[in-house]
Amino acid sequence: MAVRETTGRATRRRAHTRANLLDAAFTVFAAKGFGRVPIEEVCEAAGYSRGAFYSNFGSLDELFFALYEQRAGLIAEQVSAALASDGPDLDVPSAVERVTEVLLLDRDWLLVKTDFLVHAARDPEVARTLLEHRARLWRAIADRLARARGHTALPAVLGDAEGAAHAVVAAYDGVTTQLLLDRDGARARAWLGQLLTALLTDGSARH
Repeated sequence: MAVRETTGRATRRRAHTRANLLDAAFTVFAAKGFGRVPIEEVCEAAGYSRGAFYSNFGSLDELFFALYEQRAGLIAEQVSAALASDGPDLDVPSAVERVTEVLLLDRDWLLVKTDFLVHAARDPEVARTLLEHRARLWRAIADRLARARGHTALPAVLGDAEGAAHAVVAAYDGVTTQLLLDRDGARARAWLGQLLTALLTDGSARH
């Protein structure tokens, strides 16, 4: 019994340390840029030693992917939940409105993600891993659009549900890039809604 309690406390402590390191890294990366921050600075911000870092992560790349998985998972869940209420039919304007209301548009996260995207573009192995993580979002969208096929017409130019999902993610990427520059979150949400509605309905849908 004592062994199980000790093991449980150690597990909780490790999870707490990992979470603190992730939070500290996010703050430091957003302020200074991924690739410009050494492991020591992440450890200092979190209040831990290098040993604590390496007991949780093998590298800054690995830590970033843990951060990315958190945010990508949250976005995928937000999209899935927002698209889940229409049954087999898909009311595109209403669904887009729900998605844009809840979708994570956090400028600090976009700064970190953009830094890492540039880093990954120069390293094929890192790029492959990043693409695997990005795939989670478009699969969530593609699954929902595939269930709607036969009930809700999508523009033929997009091809199948996967093609439409890739187009949606591309639109999201474009709008978030603009958000990085103009810092106008409300405008970004409105523009994303207009763009996705036009994209998924050939521009013919009206509120």
